[in-house]
Amino acid sequence: MPGPVRRPRRRLNQPREQVLAAAMTTIAEEGLDRLTMAGLGREVGMSSGHILYYFGTKDELLLQTLQWSEEQLGAERRAALSRRVPARERLDALVDLYLPDGHRDPRWTLWLEVWNRSQSADDETRERQLDLELAWHRDLVALLVEGVSKGEFRPVDAERFATRTRALLDGFGTHLVVGLPGTDREQVRRHIGEFLDESLTAGPDAADRPPAAP
Repeated sequence: MPGPVRRPRRRLNQPREQVLAAAMTTIAEEGLDRLTMAGLGREVGMSSGHILYYFGTKDELLLQTLQWSEEQLGAERRAALSRRVPARERLDALVDLYLPDGHRDPRWTLWLEVWNRSQSADDETRERQLDLELAWHRDLVALLVEGVSKGEFRPVDAERFATRTRALLDGFGTHLVVGLPGTDREQVRRHIGEFLDESLTAGPDAADRPPAAP
């Protein structure tokens, strides 16, 4: 599950893309409950029937909106991971992109809704959702392999460690987006930073990091 929503910086020329951008903006500004085909039509100057022509169902609209937003964030993630800085610094950047900004983060709100609807989805839809998850997983695995090969990280099974790390991020991220009392983003970042230090690095950095608040 990815991080906070970011507005696209390029001009949107295709009608389908305009609808997806408008859907994400509606979720960010008004919440998922206010997202309707008729409302989107008014935003982009189309009839609800025209929008149904592109998407068919609201479930499909939500999934395509999620895919579109992940394309935007994926470009940002790849840019962050290609920087010429230590692997640990790039790992922190990936974590920052992954986590929600906080309560009711629109991208995470959309993720949770798509996850919930996937309980009754067909196999093809679930595969499309899995592809979004695996994009993060592959980038995390590649970064771990690089860090181990350069001696920046302890030797770990990159696939297993990436799976466990994403589960940790998903758990903390869910706490943040639902507004679990006593949970804030900086506290979560400290918890995750301690886990990564203890698991991947040795030496004074891990020992010197102040403990996370309970």
